[in-house]
Amino acid sequence: MEKNRLEQILDCFGKVKVAVVGDMMLDDYIIGTVDRISPEAPVPVVSVKKERFVLGGAANVVNNLATLGAKTLCFGVIGDDSDGDRLLNVFREKNIDVTGVIRVEDRPTIVKRRIIAGTQQLLRLDWEDASNIRKEIEDLLLNKIKEHIDEIDAFILSDYDKGVLTPRVAKEIIEMAKGKNIIVTVDPKPKNAQNYIGATSMTPNRKEAMECLGKGKDTDVLEIGKELKEKLSLTNLLLTRSEEGMSLFGNEKIENIPTYAKEVYDVTGAGDTVISVYTLAGASGMEWYEAAKLANTAAGVVVGKMGTSTVTKEEILEFYNSIYNEWN
Repeated sequence: MEKNRLEQILDCFGKVKVAVVGDMMLDDYIIGTVDRISPEAPVPVVSVKKERFVLGGAANVVNNLATLGAKTLCFGVIGDDSDGDRLLNVFREKNIDVTGVIRVEDRPTIVKRRIIAGTQQLLRLDWEDASNIRKEIEDLLLNKIKEHIDEIDAFILSDYDKGVLTPRVAKEIIEMAKGKNIIVTVDPKPKNAQNYIGATSMTPNRKEAMECLGKGKDTDVLEIGKELKEKLSLTNLLLTRSEEGMSLFGNEKIENIPTYAKEVYDVTGAGDTVISVYTLAGASGMEWYEAAKLANTAAGVVVGKMGTSTVTKEEILEFYNSIYNEWN
């Protein structure tokens, strides 16, 4: 890919409107130090120095898209609580359309709170209700999507198995999208794989792909990718393989893309970055193999950052230049 073409594609990101549907959540970090054990119980006492929160789950996908300049719609279900206020406030600050977010009183906004001393995570507290949303909430969500369907260039279904992407919601979105020739990419939970038959693409990691098919770890990973693509009737499948890179399973052949990363500090949220860049690039007119290379580049940047992170267009351009070295 020539430098000018890559720059043009990255510039096109701002013209693409992507709808993210899935489990929105907050990642909350309480960070401190430990220098004694509690006299009340044999547990460390954490002296809190700071607290920070970042967007997590499907909300991190939204954050990735917004950072890359895409027009973003988010559809999901959160609690009518203070954590829901925090999440929506961050979205609004980033000019993200939140008209598709439904607030309910009978389930909390999902929060994963981590207690960290130095570099050691001592405890994680989860606030969540992972049961499937009620039928009337499904109706509301699907109606909101139908209202916006003519504006949307691509869907990302971000499934963390927390109850938003029910079988009905997933299948009806795919049907709607097919009728309008809209791209649908999926970051799946293996137990829900059958919900995504007929999607455009899926981006599982090696472990998830094997679990989708109930295969053991000794099964050939390339055979797994081919079988999963065929079983779910996908246009293509992008299989992420950690240190072995990525494999794109298209209609005629398998394209292998090696891993590039300067240093790996934290893989948290890397999958969200991959599906965000991959989908944006595909919706911007790239061939899927080109889109996979670009997603691979973005992953190489984001794993070099601590915690749940995003990547900018400038970082992608610089890193792509350094690893593929296809122009002066």
